[in-house]
Amino acid sequence: MKRRRFLQIVAGAALIAQGARAETWTGRAFGADLRITAPGALPLAEIRAEIAAIEATFSLHADSELTRLNATGRGPGSARMRSVLAVAKRVHDLTRGAFDPTVQPLWLALAEGRDPLLPRAAIGLHRVQIGREIVLSRGQALTLNGIAQGHGAERVAEICARAGLGDCLIDMGEFQALGGPFRLGIEDPEAGLVAVRSLTAGAMATSSPAAMPFPGGSHILGPHGQIPRFSTVTVEGASATLCDAASTAFVLMERDAIRAAARRLRLRAVTAVDFQGNFETLV
Repeated sequence: MKRRRFLQIVAGAALIAQGARAETWTGRAFGADLRITAPGALPLAEIRAEIAAIEATFSLHADSELTRLNATGRGPGSARMRSVLAVAKRVHDLTRGAFDPTVQPLWLALAEGRDPLLPRAAIGLHRVQIGREIVLSRGQALTLNGIAQGHGAERVAEICARAGLGDCLIDMGEFQALGGPFRLGIEDPEAGLVAVRSLTAGAMATSSPAAMPFPGGSHILGPHGQIPRFSTVTVEGASATLCDAASTAFVLMERDAIRAAARRLRLRAVTAVDFQGNFETLV
């Protein structure tokens, strides 16, 4: 199934140092398009190696650290896995469980038309032991699809920063910017383009229940039976990893709960489109 994007570059209006012209490199990552806008030559070998390492950690469709963990229920946690799970746990705790990577068995049961009762009972990130060894509770499995793209964008941005590239925009479906500003358009599946935002030295991520066709409803599953409250939610902050996870959770949350979580997560802005097409700034 293909995931649609609802955050798009409107114009790459970066403030490029010394008037250098920005160029865009395109590739593939996580089964989707990857675009990097930069004012100079990219360290492509390092970027490709980083993408391969991320996929070898988080892919659900290949032999990866994640698929091995899900198959056995326990395994040594790499530094990368522990780092992403630490962000996932922080967002999980501050959204009162709305973001929960242990929905993977429920996702599979619904996709395959099986009884979801037992998979739903196994949900709970608080039951996962995260340390040098990661241990899942009985019946659990993880999906990190709601955070890995943001992690990838952030890691590639770090490589570009070390290369001294200045103003760069990394687009893996979620955005991480060095310098800027860059103009990004927020699209809703029904309302179309609803807003344009300027991103400078930070991250922006969008989640929409309509981004991927799914049997019986949204691919964004409420861990405790929550249903989507918004058609599109866009989050801006310092970290694409954090913004990716937060936008996924916020789709399922009420306005006041979003505002409280956004303050604790130190996010810069949260905007949303409801199912009637109304656009609003929540934070």
